Amino acid sequence: MRLPLAVLAAVAVPVLLQAQELLPARTRGSATAPVTVYEMSDFQCPYCRRFALETFPTLEQEYIQTGKVRWVFINFPLTTLHPNAEPAAEVAMCAAKQNKFWPMHDLLYRNQPTWAPLKAPAEFFLTLADSASLDAKAFQECLSTGATQAVVKSDAESAARSGASSTPSFYIEGGIMPGAQPVAVFRTVLDSIVASKAKPN
Repeated sequence: MRLPLAVLAAVAVPVLLQAQELLPARTRGSATAPVTVYEMSDFQCPYCRRFALETFPTLEQEYIQTGKVRWVFINFPLTTLHPNAEPAAEVAMCAAKQNKFWPMHDLLYRNQPTWAPLKAPAEFFLTLADSASLDAKAFQECLSTGATQAVVKSDAESAARSGASSTPSFYIEGGIMPGAQPVAVFRTVLDSIVASKAKPN
């Protein structure tokens, strides 16, 4: 299906994310939603932070909660630009193991100005366990053993294979939309795809 708007760049390689570990914990929306959006983001990226705090809440209310869109978060840490992005992604995945990905997602983005410049952010990350209602001991063990490193690496490789090269990027029905686009752009794209899927073949 041809995607609406030039903002969506067609990609030839299908995204290979369905079998990823911990995917249900970082997915929002109905499994029967007509559209699935894969958000490929970096927790240290300021544009990703802006999207998460300013744009995503509106999209969640208008599209996810209404059953139109299923939303999946994929880690895409740009380590050459953001040295703390990969550890932050591991923090989020350790929270996902306790089914607390989304509370940790919000905490990481809200507190990004605090932990992003730190040379050693591990101690600060551990302080987030209580705010996310985590089992602190299990969380600390997950981080200290690198239990989610492979998941983060696999995510990043999948994001790159899908055609993403910057963050945030959004894989939507066979195309990539780069950048923290405003709500109006998402509405145009998503409304068009939802309407096209509602038409009889």
